[in-house]
Amino acid sequence: MNKKQLSFALMLSMMPLTSLAHTPLCSCYDNGDGTVLCEGGFSDGSSAAGVELAVVDANGNKLLDGKMNGDSEFEFNKPEGDYKVQFNAGPGHLVEISSEDITE
Repeated sequence: MNKKQLSFALMLSMMPLTSLAHTPLCSCYDNGDGTVLCEGGFSDGSSAAGVELAVVDANGNKLLDGKMNGDSEFEFNKPEGDYKVQFNAGPGHLVEISSEDITE
């Protein structure tokens, strides 16, 4: 590898690449016992421990909120009616899951 190629490779290695960014992932499941379990993480395999999660009703009113535990999980009592789960990992990293999409 000549100096020009080495310099180019070094320059590329110092540039942030959006393809290496971690995408938030969240899935929720109806446990069939009146509770819902949500599991979160990131596409690069990193933990979602401490990531904020909120449950809001159809009008956007917050019903409950909390944070993912050390296992990147959050369990809550299933609310009546339509609701959404909001997994909020920061600006540009919000995942919303509608109650219609949460199944046993």
